[in-house]
Amino acid sequence: MQKLISLFILFLSLQVTAQQTETQYLSGTGLGDTRTWEFYCSDGMNSKKWSKIEVPSQWELQGYGEYSYGRWYTIKGAKPPTETGIYRTSFRVPANWKGKQVTIVFEGVMTDTEVSVNGQSAGDIHQGGFNRFSYDITDKIKTGKNSLEVKVSKESSDRLVNAAERKADWWIFGGIYRPVYLEAKPAVHIERIAVDAKADGSLKAEVFTTPLAEGYKLNANITPVKLYGNDVPPSSQKQTASLVAGEKHQVQFGWMNVKPWNTESPNLYLLELEMVDKNNKVVHQHRERIGFRTVEFRIQDGLYVNDTKVILKGINRHSFHPDGGRTTNKEISLMDGKLIKEMNINAVRFHYAPDKHFMDVCDSLGIFVVSELAGWQNAYGTEIGSKLVKSLVTRDVNHPAIILWSNGNEGGFNHDLDPLFRAYDPQKRHVIHAWADFDNLDTHHYPTYLTGVARFNNGYKVFMPTEFQHGMYDQGHGAGLEDFWNRYTSHPLFAGGFMWDFSDNAVKRVDKGGILDSDGSNGTDGIVGPYRQKEGSYYTVREVWAPIQFEPILITPSFKGEFLVRNDYLFSNLNGCRMEYRVLTAPSPLSNVTQQEVIASGAVALPAINPRESGRAVMDVPANFFKGDILEIKAWDSRGEEICTWTWTIRYNSAYTQKQLEQVVPKGKATISSEGDRVQLSADGVAVQFNTGNGLITEVRNSKGILSFNNGPIPVGMKARVKEVKHRQEGDNAVFTVYYQGAVDSIRWEMTPAGLLQMHAVTLNNARAGVGFDEAIFEDQITNFGFTFSYPEEKVTSMEWFCRGPYRVWRNRIRGANYGIWKKDYNNTITGADFANMVYPEFKGYHGNTYWSTLYTSETPFTIYSESDGLFMRIFTPEEPTDNKTNWRAYPEFPEGDISFLYEIPAIRCFKPISQQGPNSQPSNIRIKIGDEGIHMNLWFDFRDGK
Repeated sequence: MQKLISLFILFLSLQVTAQQTETQYLSGTGLGDTRTWEFYCSDGMNSKKWSKIEVPSQWELQGYGEYSYGRWYTIKGAKPPTETGIYRTSFRVPANWKGKQVTIVFEGVMTDTEVSVNGQSAGDIHQGGFNRFSYDITDKIKTGKNSLEVKVSKESSDRLVNAAERKADWWIFGGIYRPVYLEAKPAVHIERIAVDAKADGSLKAEVFTTPLAEGYKLNANITPVKLYGNDVPPSSQKQTASLVAGEKHQVQFGWMNVKPWNTESPNLYLLELEMVDKNNKVVHQHRERIGFRTVEFRIQDGLYVNDTKVILKGINRHSFHPDGGRTTNKEISLMDGKLIKEMNINAVRFHYAPDKHFMDVCDSLGIFVVSELAGWQNAYGTEIGSKLVKSLVTRDVNHPAIILWSNGNEGGFNHDLDPLFRAYDPQKRHVIHAWADFDNLDTHHYPTYLTGVARFNNGYKVFMPTEFQHGMYDQGHGAGLEDFWNRYTSHPLFAGGFMWDFSDNAVKRVDKGGILDSDGSNGTDGIVGPYRQKEGSYYTVREVWAPIQFEPILITPSFKGEFLVRNDYLFSNLNGCRMEYRVLTAPSPLSNVTQQEVIASGAVALPAINPRESGRAVMDVPANFFKGDILEIKAWDSRGEEICTWTWTIRYNSAYTQKQLEQVVPKGKATISSEGDRVQLSADGVAVQFNTGNGLITEVRNSKGILSFNNGPIPVGMKARVKEVKHRQEGDNAVFTVYYQGAVDSIRWEMTPAGLLQMHAVTLNNARAGVGFDEAIFEDQITNFGFTFSYPEEKVTSMEWFCRGPYRVWRNRIRGANYGIWKKDYNNTITGADFANMVYPEFKGYHGNTYWSTLYTSETPFTIYSESDGLFMRIFTPEEPTDNKTNWRAYPEFPEGDISFLYEIPAIRCFKPISQQGPNSQPSNIRIKIGDEGIHMNLWFDFRDGK
């Protein structure tokens, strides 16, 4: 009896298998999961001999052929590598595949591909390196062992394919870089489907089959895969539609209680189709994950999803990883998708068809997609381009994430191909020409802040730059984003924008000892590094694009726990989010401890407001609130994913510093001495010497010896010369005052008995201070303003500080840096370059609103405190990259010296010069009126040995 049951179960399983599509991989599935094939390469590394290669892969990363970047044509006399590769492997066909249709599928091969099975050509040569293609090999295979040979030409024999794909601003590789597999289907089967699943639960589908006679039907059912919010199962009854004789069939179904897909609630369903014959026997089953949503482009109105106008917060992304080139895997796709969502980005654009698994991630996580036919700045010819459009659209047509198609990039448009997108897409999604003002959607690339005449903010067309905020090195992305975003979102026809680019495209060079190569500045545009290391802009974008926006507020003694917030979601009410606060202490080294402590925490009540509405978020202010130093607020969305973290300091710098100074126990008396052109202030083992001629520190000593802090304060952004100096004893304190002519009025130095040195500078308090100067006493365009000092960079080992951090800031990239006590070791990271020494956050640069900073050195550590609000602390000067291929610098000009305290710092450019950026990128201007009290700077220097 048991044997009969087992046989019956086996029979049923065979029947089910016979009704479903079976897949057999001939290669691995991606990077880290490969199979070994035989390989011959015609030229370059390891050429002209048979060897082994892992599939899928780019053959360059396997040690074959020649690496090349797609801008090879900019080098006089250069030619692209033209090697060919021959792959061989064998595979077995199971006996139960007899009578089935067997197809061999290639997800991606660069570039021209000729396939032979058992010595017979599988079909015409395929041309185009970014798209899936397949051959029906049913009549060429046999049960048991079969042979496969694939000839791949890196350069296409079609010049327009090369122009579209291989004269481009990206790495150009060769090889079978995506999976290869067999698909076995019943003789009568569903080839593919193209659905239009609307938000109301209705579904229209184009079903393509093998030729059918009359009498076939299609059963349809949907099963929830991933639902958000209160689960209400859809009406689950199986629905049936009749199929007409032929190969193409139009069917309609509909379900009640369907939850629509959107980026904030990416509800997904498994669509299960059964094709049955006239005897009601299931002949084939087809399953596909779908989402119900409605997409519309409304001329002179906007882009709508589920009848909601959307704004795309987008980024461009290459399919790329240093270890695999364009060979990636599901894990990389998921990692990238999560990083994108963590930045509060809701859309992504590609230059070509991405990996299928990345499209699945976009569906699952909720990321809008603009899917593009390749053609960087040149278009495919119509014959080949038509095939590639069909491949692109039919592969991805059912992904709910796709809301726009793009026919090429930056001039790579073949207008003859435009109608084909709609022909293969029953949803008739809008087709753009990326960078062009085309078909009522202006996608102009890299607009200036004031672009343009009769377009963008000054026009009457929907606009959406498909590339902006170019992120070369440390530029772009978050730098200047807030200005552009505020300007664009003020216009009702703005539909969003896409930053360039997601990750640094640096590839591992096996021919150069494994170094990472970005082809200089060409591939250094990422907001994350090659291995997805986060740059400073990552956090700026996360805050600027957060769906919860706080109106500016300062915490003062009047604080009552209220914040004005705005809902920047597209679809969600804030009542689905959760928000909490923490109050933290931030002790200084004067406390002999710098460990932060949480002294209070609790919930923040969010208002139940809809998108684009504002309301008040409220927290109960705890009794010990003002004993803390930092207020931290964190929010989570309805899925439990963290949205953002915001911080505010609870007291101004002067109040904080005075509170810390109360812990210092004075002893003895400070003294003053002078000899020649030197004045020295001393106390508790600390001696600081000044030059009376220029007012600069010449030497600092403590009980351990000389501390190499000197040559300051030198004015930055202004001019001054010493007029006179005075020194005197004031009780137990020693005072040295320098009076200036010019923009600086005076700098008072005061040594306390505890060995702490205070600097109090007064500037810009005299409207007539320029009298007697032959030139202006301050610059017309202020990019840096304050004072600078010198300290040898090679002596610094690390830094601990209380300010905005841990990343450096620029004038136009301050948001995203949070208050806290941070620590980082010295590094010489050049953002987006010198990948072997890449450590984030970068050590050098400007640090925002400094309260105190301790530099640990090979001499002794020393700490500087700021009693002045809003001071930036500059630590050294970032090195310029040596591989910059542009005609502009990677960084703005830094002040002289090494350590500076500044009220003004420069912005960093973003592809276009600073003059074409927004207001927060522009230099400041100085105006002085009679009666002004001037700008004061109060610093404390603690040079004591280990105190």
